[in-house]
Parts: sequence; structure tokens; C-alpha cells
Amino acid sequence: MKKKYNEQPIINERIKYPKVRLIDVLGKQIGVYSSYEALQIALEKDLDLVMISNKSDPPVCRIIDYGKYKFAQDKKAKEAKRKQHNASIKEVKMRYKIEEHDYNVRLSQALRFLQSGDKVKVTVIFRGREIQHINLALDLLNKMAAGLSNISDIQQLPSRDGKNMVMILSPNKTKI
Repeated sequence: MKKKYNEQPIINERIKYPKVRLIDVLGKQIGVYSSYEALQIALEKDLDLVMISNKSDPPVCRIIDYGKYKFAQDKKAKEAKRKQHNASIKEVKMRYKIEEHDYNVRLSQALRFLQSGDKVKVTVIFRGREIQHINLALDLLNKMAAGLSNISDIQQLPSRDGKNMVMILSPNKTKI
């Protein structure tokens, strides 16, 4: 994602303030100079004058190699983006007449999804006249929520969605 023009720091000739507080390469404060003098000092060292903060009076500028500074900022942003986990919703489907072994398989699937940091959408499917037995599906969803309560929280309570009954569980970071 590219930065907009106005989000980029103000550098070199684009600094239009009459006086600026100048910080050198090592981070030491040099003093207050006119923008032109500060730019001349930066150019003598073959570096750039970059505005750090325009909120103070006078604004703060720093002498740095802008190319290296921008590269380091981009590298930090890429590293942060790489480390973040996008939680997606994984779905576990079953019927309310499920056998114990099949239920345990669905429970282990949901457990695996929650441990990897994803949300789990537990769906009980009804066919035909099975829609009359909503209470059995509700019991099944509550049983699954209780079985996973040690590592998850209920994000959405069981609710009917057409011919399905749906509940969403989210991983609890403190419990995992």
C-alpha cells in the first residue's frame, strides 16, 4: 500500500518554516537555525533535512540519510505485517443426530482451528422435518461450547439461520 503524498515527511526544500530546531545524525540537539541554514548544514554532510515534528515551536528537523530512513521504515512495516495473523472463520458442520465418534472428530477439528488462532463457526444442519428438533441442536451446540470452553469464548450465541443453527466461537488468547 503506497503512502499518500501528504503522509510523507517534509524534506529539504519543502520545509517552509522560518526557524527550525536542528538535530544531528547522532541525535544531539544542535540548536535553532533558519530553514535555509539548516538545509545548508545537511547538504554539506551529503544528507537530507527531514521534518520530524511540526507541532512544536519551532518545528523539529533532523539531519539523516532519507533513503536509509525510508528503507528502515518500510522494512519495519513489512516485518510487522508478516508477523500478524489474519483470523479467518473456519466452519464445522454436523447434524443433530451425530454419533459420538463423529462428534469427537468435529470437536478435535474445532480445537485445532481455535489453537491456530481462527474463529470457528459451528453449524447444525436440518433437513426436512428435522427443523422441529431445535432443542436437540441447541443441546449439541451447548455441549460443544462446554467441551471447548477451556480455550474459547462464545462470540455469537446459538441462533437459527434458515435451515441451520449457528454458533461462533473465538479463541481466547489468555487460555491458549
